[in-house]
Amino acid sequence: MNQLIRQLSQQEQLNFLLTNRIPRRLTTQFMGWFSRIESPLLTRLSIALWRLFADDLNLAEAQEQRFSSLQACFTRRLKPGARSVDLSPEVVASPCDAIVGARGRINGTSLFQAKGFPYELADLIPDPALQEQYRDGVFVTLRLTSSMYHRFHAPVDCTLEQVTYISGDTWNVNPIALKRIEKLYCKNERAVLPLCTEQPDSAICLVPVAAILVASIKLHCLDSALDMHYSGPQRISCNVRLRKGDELGYFQHGSTIILFASGDHTFCADTETGSRVQMGQALLRREFAPDPLPSILETALPPERLS
Repeated sequence: MNQLIRQLSQQEQLNFLLTNRIPRRLTTQFMGWFSRIESPLLTRLSIALWRLFADDLNLAEAQEQRFSSLQACFTRRLKPGARSVDLSPEVVASPCDAIVGARGRINGTSLFQAKGFPYELADLIPDPALQEQYRDGVFVTLRLTSSMYHRFHAPVDCTLEQVTYISGDTWNVNPIALKRIEKLYCKNERAVLPLCTEQPDSAICLVPVAAILVASIKLHCLDSALDMHYSGPQRISCNVRLRKGDELGYFQHGSTIILFASGDHTFCADTETGSRVQMGQALLRREFAPDPLPSILETALPPERLS
């Protein structure tokens, strides 16, 4: 029975119809309501049903083993020490557990959500100054499946001073939909989190993208969750200092984070499309510019002749 369900869910046309050609917003609102119901029995039954579709659901690392609601399971914390964070100053750590959906260099301001499906930074990030920061930079798309750890963390030591919220649709963000819906990430609800670091010429930005069943992004620095009920300002000021590995927030089910970095970053060896990464794992490495060599004049003349 389990094998039959998985085989059916892997059929692209059926998967696309079941997860996208339904009332997406209504389904997402219902799932939000259902997941908050506090009933241990209902939660156990829901998790058992969930396992039929996700054989990689592993709760052994969870800090708590009993959950009062399905949402409590989705947003579970891990046991202390379950993840290690690469603290090397030149490393950008993965902000979450994920599958690398895509990665590459940004060609000017153009990049890809999937092969043959380009989009522009301007379609995803509304701020022209941020668009310029990531011109010819790099990007990594991190897809969180429903069974994964759903909390995300600071990839570097940084300060978050502003969050930009963009309301939108709730298309599924699985590979099947990404191959069919042009500029999908730019259509969905999302938040833009520019992370200020101590290197003025180096830039990092996270863009959490919501999806069907999970149109809710909770950031600890904000009082309200960013969801379909949020009607506040598009730009929200905040001021929070974060060390690498500090928790930023969480999704309520599973979705995608797109990480952008300026052009002085390169990919680490394990950052390959299709690979699984864990929160804290080295994702990118900043290439420091070498100190300028002394000029011929400086090496040929004594210091008193250079004054």
